[in-house]
Amino acid sequence: MADRQSYDRQLRSIGQSLEAQRIRVFELSRQGENYTVRGEPEKETSLVAALRNWQKRLRNEGMATSLTYTVQDITQLDLQGSANRTKSNRLPDFHSLPNTLRTVGAYLDTKNAELMELHKKQLSVTILLRNKAGYPELEERSLGSFYELFVKLHGQRNRSPAPSAKGS
Repeated sequence: MADRQSYDRQLRSIGQSLEAQRIRVFELSRQGENYTVRGEPEKETSLVAALRNWQKRLRNEGMATSLTYTVQDITQLDLQGSANRTKSNRLPDFHSLPNTLRTVGAYLDTKNAELMELHKKQLSVTILLRNKAGYPELEERSLGSFYELFVKLHGQRNRSPAPSAKGS
């Protein structure tokens, strides 16, 4: 596990992609270095959006409900995301999907655990992980239970120097 990227970066990048696609409730599983996500985009409430979705279903015979993220995909998403992020002293929105998944990833990193599956619901997350001893563990937690860790991590990031300063 030492040679892999940290889960906080991987899950944040996947969260950015899912948020852009309006997928907020999903099942994520890890197969080797790849992640597979199954979920449906949130339904838009406008009539125009409903017609657009209906036309998509007619053309595609249903919406794609399974996405696969490779190491290369995650690296690319991370680069795209870092270009959009700004350095700020204010606390980011914990409830945004990238921040929530980043915090869950940091939790896994601090436990030195291996992620097997993650089921994200509206207000909770179920995590199937392999602990340091190699045994599977199942945790069902409210999203709010990660808030304290989120605040602590944000404080640590603000105190640490930026990894590289281009043009400074």
